[in-house]
Amino acid sequence: MGVTIHFEGQLLDEGAFRTLIDTAVTFAEERNWRKESISSEMSTLLRVRDEQDCDYHGPVKGIAIYPSEDCDPVRLEFDTNFYVQEYVKTQFAGVETHLQVLDLLHILEPLFRELKIEDEGEYWKTGDKQILAQHMTRIQQVIDEELRKNPRVRWKVKTPAGRIMDLIS
Repeated sequence: MGVTIHFEGQLLDEGAFRTLIDTAVTFAEERNWRKESISSEMSTLLRVRDEQDCDYHGPVKGIAIYPSEDCDPVRLEFDTNFYVQEYVKTQFAGVETHLQVLDLLHILEPLFRELKIEDEGEYWKTGDKQILAQHMTRIQQVIDEELRKNPRVRWKVKTPAGRIMDLIS
């Protein structure tokens, strides 16, 4: 429900991966964002292609960056083919955090064969902050209305993986 940035693409090669890590680390450090390395010999990455589940099982590597307590982590987590498919919910972190996540993706874009971005706030395509802010405000109004209807509903609940759930009963 909340404004989210979806991204996917395949890096050019191992050199592009190393550059991506260096660039992402520098970007995070300049903003005092927490970061952690990702490396696992066996992991499952949830994937969708042509509206069909096609999860990846195998080794992964990359970096997770945490822009804000109110934002999903930016998981730049790659499979053995240097492919990533991820999303970052920025709804609760605000317009500026959303823009900074898009800035990072824009800087990293040349390292990919193709980087597809779906920005539910429409900033990636329009460059219009006001449209982004309107999306965030509209979603917050929907959340507020649901909270009024059902006081037992919890909002902005963080999962153990650091993802933020809009509403849960």
